Amino acid sequence: MYNFLYYFFIFMIYSIAGWIMETVICSITQRKIVNRGFLIGPYCPIYGWGSLIITFTLSDYYNDPFVLFGMSTIICSILEFFTSWIMEKFFNARWWDYSHDRFNIEGRICLKNSLLFGLGGFLIIVLFNPIINKVLTYIPSSIIMISSSILFILYIIDNICSFVVIRKMRLIVTKVRSDISDEIGRRVKEIIFNQSIFSRRLLIAYPDIKIPNIKIKRLKRKKKKPHNLM
Repeated sequence: MYNFLYYFFIFMIYSIAGWIMETVICSITQRKIVNRGFLIGPYCPIYGWGSLIITFTLSDYYNDPFVLFGMSTIICSILEFFTSWIMEKFFNARWWDYSHDRFNIEGRICLKNSLLFGLGGFLIIVLFNPIINKVLTYIPSSIIMISSSILFILYIIDNICSFVVIRKMRLIVTKVRSDISDEIGRRVKEIIFNQSIFSRRLLIAYPDIKIPNIKIKRLKRKKKKPHNLM
């Protein structure tokens, strides 16, 4: 149990660090404060998962920087590609799109980001993990367990709440059908934007989200014509 909570603590550290990095970059790009992240809380789990996978699989390559960088690039690219694919299939929306970047694959990953993730994986093994492990040795195990337990409970609650919000968004999208009108796609985004403060935050955090060109189906039944008795 302690090992689980310990690694969850590491997972949260990198998830929060990823959220800070993306929030800063997106806030600078959009010239306004943007609460980046798929969940409500201040963390991006994809960075936590990526960091844990790299830690478990590449720690033995500490002294082999070229292999470490190359494998980190591949692992993070695969993780980002399938995360994009799964989220699109589940939520009927493309949350990020690199189609306008050179050397991209289906707009889900691109060479520039993959190389940056590779660099990040390299730094995790040779720099960040040693620092984090050293700092954690000074923290009593009881404090780590209590902190991890609290964070874990909050994380589960956050996932449930976020799932409810996203499910509402998904229901809106599943009530529509394909159409060639970009104007109608914009109207659907407006409907999602006005659902709640949390759905509004998601659209602000992911301004490039792509919902298929869609239009709302007419849910009202057609009025039945009166029978001709004559």
